[in-house]
Amino acid sequence: MGYLDELLSRHKAFSREKFVAGLKMLPSRKAIIIGCVDPRADPAHLFGLAPGEAVVIRNVGGRPTPDTLEILEVLDAVVNSAGQQIGEGWNLIVLHHTNCGIVNCYHHAPDLLARNLGIGIADLDRMAIDDPHKAVALDIAALQASPRLPPGVTLSGLVYDVANGQIETVVAPTSALSA
Repeated sequence: MGYLDELLSRHKAFSREKFVAGLKMLPSRKAIIIGCVDPRADPAHLFGLAPGEAVVIRNVGGRPTPDTLEILEVLDAVVNSAGQQIGEGWNLIVLHHTNCGIVNCYHHAPDLLARNLGIGIADLDRMAIDDPHKAVALDIAALQASPRLPPGVTLSGLVYDVANGQIETVVAPTSALSA
């Protein structure tokens, strides 16, 4: 049996035992989590998310890149089309983790990483790539100041330690600035 066959077999079990009919398009907890693609740091697994509870956006490093901000804008348009609004009562959580592969990219392919982050190579040093605690604080500050983020969203910054399984709150919940 190949890996795809194994996945399809697992899916059959999911559809029989765990599928939840009638989920809404909007997350039930009005939560958006930006995290890294690293399989050790899957937000759904780390937080025990129920189906439909949160939107999870993952990219290399879990950084709010220009593409991530565009996804948030599209999500806001989807929410608006449903007669609601992202803002007060919504949580945006940025989740970084220790021992992230983005550090290797920083040291071995800085031009690629800079392009992915939407910045110049000279600006990489100010991104605190080597320190997830500083990086998540910088990302929350950038989101808080961004005119692209709906005002009133509660922002939080967390770091997951892949060595011990613990999550640390680096930036306590704070409200995004008004537009």
